[in-house]
Amino acid sequence: MLIFATAAALTLAIEWDMSYGRLIAYSTPGFVAFALFTIPAGWLADHWSREGMMAVFFIGIGASSAATALAHTPLQMGIGLFAIGMFAAIYHPVGIALVVHGRRCTGVPIAVNGVFGNLGVASAALITALLIDNVGWRSAFTWPGFVSMALGLIYIAVVRGRNAEARKRARPDAAGGVDTLTLGRATMIRVLVIVLVTSSLGGLIFQSTTFSLPKVFNEQLGALAVSATAVGSYAFLAFAIASVGQLVVGYLVDRMPVRRVFMAVAALQAVLFSLMPDLTGWSALLVAGAFMFAVFSQIPINDVLIGRVSRSDWRARVYAVRYTINFSIIALSVPLIGWVHGRWGFDTLFVLLAIAAVGILVAVSLLPALRLAIAPAE
Repeated sequence: MLIFATAAALTLAIEWDMSYGRLIAYSTPGFVAFALFTIPAGWLADHWSREGMMAVFFIGIGASSAATALAHTPLQMGIGLFAIGMFAAIYHPVGIALVVHGRRCTGVPIAVNGVFGNLGVASAALITALLIDNVGWRSAFTWPGFVSMALGLIYIAVVRGRNAEARKRARPDAAGGVDTLTLGRATMIRVLVIVLVTSSLGGLIFQSTTFSLPKVFNEQLGALAVSATAVGSYAFLAFAIASVGQLVVGYLVDRMPVRRVFMAVAALQAVLFSLMPDLTGWSALLVAGAFMFAVFSQIPINDVLIGRVSRSDWRARVYAVRYTINFSIIALSVPLIGWVHGRWGFDTLFVLLAIAAVGILVAVSLLPALRLAIAPAE
């Protein structure tokens, strides 16, 4: 999906003679599919096989990406992105459930998983820009697609050797060894509502920043943005450095009150977004890198909270609900980016993101004091 974001910003808008705002609207079906198929993916994972769903993810998203390279019109691109989004919807409810399964402390494992995910976000901008400058935008869809399908075949070969009965025994009825929160019904509902609210606002912030960053750099870095490769390189550095934030926060939430860490991250986002309007050149690059650090830092927190309050046998579905709401907001944020950029530019977008970060801060302040009780190992 972010391959298209970079390609739209750097070449497709010119090649197809469309404004940036009009063109990125064709990615909306992909993000709608991203949200729409999350709950079915979680249900299938809990009732069929998490490993099987991950194999479908690798093969399906790879084939869809390679097919999207054949697009000759914006409509065909939108159809291809819908297929990519449909298979991409599998990963978060299924992959995160696999990551936290059987673990007592989940902050760092979720963070490590997120770092690799965001290196993918970073690589999308860099690799796409390099391929645009040297081969063409179609290869930016083709080669990742082939790599994903190859990884899918390797994954199938690895999991096929596992004993199915052993996997069944390893799936406990309770929390699966994860640290669980001793919460009453009302408190649990309160925590989950706060998670959904912060996920929604966080999804808006994440999508708005990651999707538009190449275009922001193209407009605000001035003489630093000498080529598509340069813009992609700056985006890669910003995303790669920012991914470290997940490791820091993952470590902290396993050792400190989640509310305290979450509030610090939200406050940092609000301050940095407020600084971004009117910045250019190196100052814009530095502040952008800093706010991406804060944005990525938030990613593990909600997943840690869900992992602690949900049982293993329905955890994938809880993640699916969280990501359905999150991805629905993400789908709506794409036309919002185009609309705001077309009328007022990115400065107004950053003001809106600062307001969203303040909303997260207020919601997190309502989190109850949480006491952890270690679930016995199965």
